[in-house]
Amino acid sequence: MPENLLDRLPTGARVAIVRLRSLGDCVLTTPAIDLLKRARPDLQIAVVVEDRFRAVFEKNPSIAAILSSSYAAIARWHPQLCINFHGGTRSMLLSLTSMARWRAGFAHHSGAGLAYNIKIPRAQEILGEERIVHTAEHLASAMFYLGVPRTDIPRAILYAETRLAAKPYAVIHPVSAAAYKTWHAAGFLASAEYLASEAALEPIFIGAAGDDLSPFSKHRIVQGAALAEVKSLLAGASLFVGNDSGPAHIAAAFGIPVIVLYGRREHQQIWAPWKTTAAKTFASPDGISAIAVDDVLAAIAELNPQRA
Repeated sequence: MPENLLDRLPTGARVAIVRLRSLGDCVLTTPAIDLLKRARPDLQIAVVVEDRFRAVFEKNPSIAAILSSSYAAIARWHPQLCINFHGGTRSMLLSLTSMARWRAGFAHHSGAGLAYNIKIPRAQEILGEERIVHTAEHLASAMFYLGVPRTDIPRAILYAETRLAAKPYAVIHPVSAAAYKTWHAAGFLASAEYLASEAALEPIFIGAAGDDLSPFSKHRIVQGAALAEVKSLLAGASLFVGNDSGPAHIAAAFGIPVIVLYGRREHQQIWAPWKTTAAKTFASPDGISAIAVDDVLAAIAELNPQRA
């Protein structure tokens, strides 16, 4: 472990955290940023992120700047410390372009020897526990390695404009980036019908502009909305139901009850809702389609804040 690198950073030093994507990864980076800022409130922390995910970090008081993922932007920031949480080729080149005195990244990244002069070991080694590590713990462990005092890892931190809704509602996210992570439409339709008829919650389906949400057309749909709008929608929801995806992590960050379905059982631990108020997660050795509708409906009944 380096000799408490944070103690070697001058007062007011600039730090760049490279976190290009994806949505869930960005959300789960915020606990690590919070830990760093608590340990060194004087640091000026910038996040390097793709523009489509910058809303994750907006209005976060721990963050001094949100930089585009360009070589010029990180070079202009002149950080003394650059931490690469992404690990791909472009992020390594961004780390090198930063010209930071200290460039840190996980040792398992391919090309780590060239890009980093501080190689962060496995989270299990840092935490002293040989077990499956949640993504939020993995990222926070890097901060512990760099000198942040070991402490409890907080919930993900997001900020959103709050809006009053005419009636309580639940958000359903029925799509994902891969087929093996996508529960069948019939299950989500059954969930929507149950929410409306038994849970006193209006179901609202969300998705990206290119998603096929036609199976859910009888219900309210919010599609292709800006990420800031999606944050506000999720922040005001009473319940979330959906596949393992970025919106699930946003909902968990706002502390609303979440029901999340996983395509692989190991992802149920690595990507579980992080420190949300209440959560139910499901996975099956036979794949996501084998998750029983009745089990999900029972979870809705249990977590529904509108229940008597």
